[in-house]
Amino acid sequence: MASSTCDHFLNGRIVLHQPRSGYRFSVDAVILSHLACPQRGDRVLDLGTGCGVIPILIAHRNPHTQLIGVEIQHDLAGCALRNVRENRMGDRIRIVAKDMVNLSLADIGKPADLVVSNPPYRKLDSGRINAHAQRAVARHELKIDLNLLLATARRMLRKSGRFVVIYPSVRAVDLLTGMRAAGLEPKSLTMVHSTASAPARLVAVTGIKDGRPGLEVNAALHLYNDDGTYTRAVEKMFSP
Repeated sequence: MASSTCDHFLNGRIVLHQPRSGYRFSVDAVILSHLACPQRGDRVLDLGTGCGVIPILIAHRNPHTQLIGVEIQHDLAGCALRNVRENRMGDRIRIVAKDMVNLSLADIGKPADLVVSNPPYRKLDSGRINAHAQRAVARHELKIDLNLLLATARRMLRKSGRFVVIYPSVRAVDLLTGMRAAGLEPKSLTMVHSTASAPARLVAVTGIKDGRPGLEVNAALHLYNDDGTYTRAVEKMFSP
């Protein structure tokens, strides 16, 4: 990649290259990797993997998992592949550069136990589209919308497999109704707030393929203390 940065996380145990001026991951990805909670031996699929941060963080904390990251933007897929190699996880993480529209079970070997995604969330008619093409595709529904994401997740999952997604709270109704319509029954929900006094800005939801109705609402996650430092819950996500 022509211009990128190299950052270290988890006390230097993880190295991540990212585009200097393109799409860069945020705390959303760290939250999702923490809430995914894979089981021992799970095959995990990340739809829209970007620089590969979510598979790498999951692999670091869950050594007995196999992971695949799918990314439509070839430059970001190349960045993800570089990160996988430099973190010496090539035996456990595979990167697939492909459009979700054309993704098949043959591309991932066999159905996944767990699908995760931190997808584009801005509708095309909701404000200005980012002038940077890479950021625009990652943030706006230019290449994939919510319904296509959910259909792909269902297609890639085994029976009773789990789908975990993080999404803006303002679109929570779209997400929950879309998941139910796609046969990914919402089972667990966590609201994410910047501070204890702020309204929720994100929602993390776990669904089960062909699961029965019944939603558990978890305790809210607060990101920052009043002094701007991370809360203890978030500090734990960044600890080795």
